[in-house]
Amino acid sequence: QVQLVESGGGLVQPGGSLRLSCAASGIIFSRNAVGWYRQVPGKQRELVADIAAIGYTNYVDSVKGRFTISRDNAKNAVYLQMNSLKPEDTAVYYCNAAPSIRDIRRGVFGSWGQGTQVTVSS
Repeated sequence: QVQLVESGGGLVQPGGSLRLSCAASGIIFSRNAVGWYRQVPGKQRELVADIAAIGYTNYVDSVKGRFTISRDNAKNAVYLQMNSLKPEDTAVYYCNAAPSIRDIRRGVFGSWGQGTQVTVSS
């Protein structure tokens, strides 16, 4: 059974930085595509960044140049480095994994982790 645990969220001032971590059991990240998503109340979950098994990365326009997705295969973890944070980045952030980028971009999964809250506020 796949279990995903997100961590690293918190309260940060505008312009600040956070690094989110996604740890997994039951799945090997290096063999899968992984995505970071975020959701605010009343809105659909949004794919923010993804990384293919071969390492290609992609970002939603609103975070390009500010967020970086990376993977540590030895730790079976995926990270989201978030810099120059803005109030509109406030959301619960989730990660998930799938065999292909197409599945990641569809965003349909059987289960999600608990997410990690990111709040950007002065």
